Amino acid sequence: MTTAIVVILIIIVLAVIFAIVSYNGLVRLRNQLQEAWRQVDVELNRRYDLVPNLVETVKGAAGYEASTLEKIVGLRNQARSLASNGAPADQRSGVEAQLSQALASVVATAEAYPDLRANASFTQLSTQLSGTEDRIANSRRYYNAIVGQYNTKIESFPSMIFANAMHFQKAGYFEVDDPSVRANVAVDFSELHPGAAPAAPQVSFQQSQPLPDTTSPAAPPVAPPTAQPGFTNNPGTGQPA
Repeated sequence: MTTAIVVILIIIVLAVIFAIVSYNGLVRLRNQLQEAWRQVDVELNRRYDLVPNLVETVKGAAGYEASTLEKIVGLRNQARSLASNGAPADQRSGVEAQLSQALASVVATAEAYPDLRANASFTQLSTQLSGTEDRIANSRRYYNAIVGQYNTKIESFPSMIFANAMHFQKAGYFEVDDPSVRANVAVDFSELHPGAAPAAPQVSFQQSQPLPDTTSPAAPPVAPPTAQPGFTNNPGTGQPA
C-alpha cells in the first residue's frame, strides 16, 4: 500500500511539474509574440508620420496627380484607424501592403518631375521611407517566425490541453496575401537617389495594377476592437488574461 501511494504521489508531482513547464512556455512565447508585434507597430507608426510630409512635398509639383495623393491619404487614415482600434495583424496586413504600393509608386514617379528630384526635402523623405520599409520588413519576418512557433505550441499535444484551458488563441500572420501586390514588386527606392542607404526589401511597385478606390481621406468604418495577438481580455478590465 505504501509503495502504491508513493507511486501515485510521484505521478501527481510529475504532472504538476509538466503543467507548470508547459504553461510557462506558452506564456513566454505569448510575451515574445506581443513584443515582436510592438516592434512592427513602431515602424508602421513611423511610416504614418512620414506620409503627411511626403504628400505636402509632392503636391507642390506642377501637374502631379491629386487623385494619387488622395488615395495615399485615404489608405494611411484607414491603416491608422485599424491600428487605433486594435485590429489584429492579419486584418491590417492588406491595407498596409496597399499603402506600401501607393507610397512606392509616388517615389518612383519622381523620375518624371525634375523639380522633385532636386528637392532636398523629397530626397530626405524618400530615403527615410526606404529605411522604414526595410525595418518594417525585418520586424515582420521576426514577428511571423514567432507566430509560427506560438501557433505550433498551442496546436501540439499535450500543450494544446493547457492552451485551450487557459484561453490561449492562435495568432495571425502579418504578410502580403494579395498575389497582384507580390507580383508588382520591381524597383528599389535607392535607385532613385544614388548614394542613399540601400533598401533590402524592394518596396517600389510598377503601376500595372490600379489602386483601390479610396479617394476620400476619411477612414471607413472598422470592426470593433479585438484582442492583441495570442491572448484574450478579462471581461470588464481589458487586460490580458
